[in-house]
Amino acid sequence: MARLPRLVVPHQPHHLIQHGNDRQLIFREPEDYQRFLGWLKESAKEYKVAIHAYVLTPDQWQLLATPADADGLAQAMQRVGRYYVPWFNAKYGRSGSLFQGRFKTSVIDAEHFLMQCSLYMELRAQGAGHACSSYEHHSGVRPDPLITDHALYWALGNTPFQREAAYKELAERALTAAQLQVIEAAVLKGWPLGSDAFKAELQHKAKRQVLPAKRGRPFKVNAAQS
Repeated sequence: MARLPRLVVPHQPHHLIQHGNDRQLIFREPEDYQRFLGWLKESAKEYKVAIHAYVLTPDQWQLLATPADADGLAQAMQRVGRYYVPWFNAKYGRSGSLFQGRFKTSVIDAEHFLMQCSLYMELRAQGAGHACSSYEHHSGVRPDPLITDHALYWALGNTPFQREAAYKELAERALTAAQLQVIEAAVLKGWPLGSDAFKAELQHKAKRQVLPAKRGRPFKVNAAQS
């Protein structure tokens, strides 16, 4: 079956993930993380992409981001790759591709899943050896200039202290195994993450398949509803 084009919806949060080619390391030292994040900050600004959360582990990166248009996500990450991959290859005396194909993404129903996705990513860093994430920003340890706080994060409290305390409380509750599985499956398969109503509305607006097709029944757009 042909691969569907990546679904990107302007002004809607997206969960992005990309692994190293053949699961090889893409970050080996703290400097590697800082270089990647520096180019990410520049690229996000240039292509109007708001970064809400991130985690970088030795063999992958994940982002929670909202683009201003349909092309910004791809353009921003392509720019990061154009700078980071040659720099990484030169530093470690290697050649060839570094990332495993194109990044994968899932459109997020912010009301129901934005905080879950943020915590899903940030808490992965705790068990990943050397890694870095946006958790220190959200929990009040240090501000991160890369991060643009989502409105739902601001809604956690009226002051920075209240928001940080509320976020730490959410992190302490931890996500269930079922929640982790749902989030991971959506981004790896490229399907939206949200309520049934959110998915149905998204499919109608996109006028294309955004949900797993039922066997034997190809997706059709109802012209009377479009």
